Amino acid sequence: MMPAKRSGTRRRRGHSSPPSPMPASPGFTRLEQNEPMNNLRISVGGLPMLASMANNTDPRFRLKWKPIVVVAISLALLLLLFMHLSSDMRSHSYGSHSWRAGPSDTQQSDFRYNSTYPLSPPERTPQGTRYRIGVIADLDTNSRSDKKLTWFSYMRRGYLMVSQSGDKVAVEWDAERVLLESHLSEKGRGMELSELVVFNGKLYSVDDRTGIVYHIDGDKAVPWVILTDGDGNVAKGFKAEWLAVKDKHLYVGGLGKEWTTTEGVFVNNNPEWVKGRWASEGMYNMKTGFPSIHL
Repeated sequence: MMPAKRSGTRRRRGHSSPPSPMPASPGFTRLEQNEPMNNLRISVGGLPMLASMANNTDPRFRLKWKPIVVVAISLALLLLLFMHLSSDMRSHSYGSHSWRAGPSDTQQSDFRYNSTYPLSPPERTPQGTRYRIGVIADLDTNSRSDKKLTWFSYMRRGYLMVSQSGDKVAVEWDAERVLLESHLSEKGRGMELSELVVFNGKLYSVDDRTGIVYHIDGDKAVPWVILTDGDGNVAKGFKAEWLAVKDKHLYVGGLGKEWTTTEGVFVNNNPEWVKGRWASEGMYNMKTGFPSIHL
């Protein structure tokens, strides 16, 4: 009977009472015995600060899809608009290395280019089609007039006849030639006109001595712009030899090679420059090293 009593005594000694709970801090809420663990409750000063972060039913943590979609669409539209404007600016610039100066796209869009060409409409006849044509004279040193401080050139007008079959052509000249005069010169030379071109609905020519581009208005040569040699900072007229129109731009070019002495000694690269002009703005300069055009 004694062993049984000792055994009972051991059981009473081995049975430990549950530990007393620690006092809770003022800023925390005690978790009840049967409360699930997935709800995290933090309170400050007795007010819940964060609760049920894993609970999807809490409206404070639901994603607001409607404003998110609106913001995303707005950003996409702004991105598309920016890309469109950037590509449009690049298409007008011919590359960042091709321009030295020029008007903005806004200025160009506000200007209406006159693309009339030819200036006189072709005439249909039984023999074929007649086109109004004109030629200009470069008299070189013979362009000086007997009049004081006057230089001149001749322009001849006529018709180019093209047969209906297109295998025959003929030229008919007007009886009178047009005398064009100017009082502008460089070192005693001027009005050595090298080219005729229609640009923005008007007829133009260029003096390869002074670099002056003239508007040919009837029998008058009206100075339009003065082109200087090289990059435009040379105190000498541009020796212009040709005119061309492309994409509403007027291009004026020279020899396209280095300027040398009669013995072939290099002097400068000024004839390699090409001048350009918008119909609504001033000139800009480009340097060409065949076949590329760059600044």
